[in-house]
Amino acid sequence: MGSPSTEPERRSTEEQVSVRLTRGFFAGTFEVTQAQWRRVMGPFPGQQPSERFGLGDDMPAYWITFEAAEQFTAEITRRAHESGSLPRTWRFSLPTEAQWEYACRAGTTSAWAFGDALDSERANFSTRPPVRAADAVGGATRVGRYSANAWGLHDMHGNVWEWCRDWFHGTLPGGTDPDLSNVLGMQNRDGSYPRVRRGGAWIESAAFCRSACRLPYEPHRDSDHIGFRVFVVQD
Repeated sequence: MGSPSTEPERRSTEEQVSVRLTRGFFAGTFEVTQAQWRRVMGPFPGQQPSERFGLGDDMPAYWITFEAAEQFTAEITRRAHESGSLPRTWRFSLPTEAQWEYACRAGTTSAWAFGDALDSERANFSTRPPVRAADAVGGATRVGRYSANAWGLHDMHGNVWEWCRDWFHGTLPGGTDPDLSNVLGMQNRDGSYPRVRRGGAWIESAAFCRSACRLPYEPHRDSDHIGFRVFVVQD
């Protein structure tokens, strides 16, 4: 995991570590859509998707807090277990950082899954990031509009940031099946702790959409450019 020291615009929190994943998992082909959210959870919990930032059944859900995304995965797990469509030894979940980066890279070691350059034909990102989010021009695009990576996953770069279940630490976790979902990391000045978001978004430059890029975000906060992707993992 992480980026080599030679990767342009890398961040200090991306120092490479060796990771071994021993348990298989599945990753959603697309980010969770607005239609899927309403089907499972009903109305959006806070601010509503809008034409300004992307509105439609096949648009990614956004204005979603980490806690709301966790409620979504718990609810579809409950339904799948009750119907018998998912074995009790598996559950829907947000990914760990290690699972997310492994799925994003799809076997590559380059800055993006498509190589060492990213263009607007491959992902939804900003070529001219605004000084302030309020000045942004653009928004989310329908899931699957851009090419998938080598493992068939769309929008791992750009569109909306995706929540991971790990708490944000200043260094990447290494070792076997790393999972920091229950290990508090860096503390903010106000005493809160952030979770990890990955993948970049329509509002960000290509550098923030790199496979290794990771940023903190408080789990109780939402945004017009943060959504999530569902994984299926073993208990």
